[in-house]
Amino acid sequence: MPEVVVALVIAVVLTQIGTLVTTVYLHRTLSHRAMTLSPRSTAVFRVLTWMTTGIRPRQWVAVHRKHHAFTDVDGDPHSPLLLGFTAVQIGNVALYRKALRDPAIVSRYARDLPADRWDHVLFDHAVIGLGLGIVALCLVVGPVIGLLAAGLHTVMYLLLNSAINAVGHRFGRQPLANTSTNNQWLALVTAGEGLHNNHHAAPTSARLALRRGEIDPGWWLVRFLEWRGWATVRHHDIHFKTPTAA
Repeated sequence: MPEVVVALVIAVVLTQIGTLVTTVYLHRTLSHRAMTLSPRSTAVFRVLTWMTTGIRPRQWVAVHRKHHAFTDVDGDPHSPLLLGFTAVQIGNVALYRKALRDPAIVSRYARDLPADRWDHVLFDHAVIGLGLGIVALCLVVGPVIGLLAAGLHTVMYLLLNSAINAVGHRFGRQPLANTSTNNQWLALVTAGEGLHNNHHAAPTSARLALRRGEIDPGWWLVRFLEWRGWATVRHHDIHFKTPTAA
């Protein structure tokens, strides 16, 4: 099998792992408290987040919560309705960094996530985590495939996460009364996050698929973790923040 094909397959797998970690840990668990994880599960998710995304959870949570506080109005860090689709789809990372220039954003929107000893030693150092992930990958599959897979994974992960904001507030169905949209095709490749209209209507729900025919792959992992006793879902019934559209 050509090296580029092997690298692509590995990159897709890594991207899906990173996407699952993002939706289950950063989004559903930390940002919205829709579920809680056992201490061991939390440790695993922290390491995976560190090595596959390089994201500092407190920062991601703060920007995301601000997005919910100012959805598609002045103050939203990454609204395509305000900034344009291209600016968000291509420049989402820059928009996150711009939001984080405000020194008060983390203390205001993520005050419940104070840094602990492990953050200071490991998890606040994104370069170390990503570097260890790349080194481990190269040791397993070789430097050429490993570096190529890491590069492809980076591009795919960033584009998919950007699409959740860019596509999810610009194109798609709006069955519920908010400015975000549902795109089932996007949900299939982002562990359910493409059901963005549902999420904004019921942000404390750990399940993003709210009606028949909707598929939320991230929910499958949540259910497995719950079945194993490694997670607790906040509530299985849906608590809508906004009323449904007629």
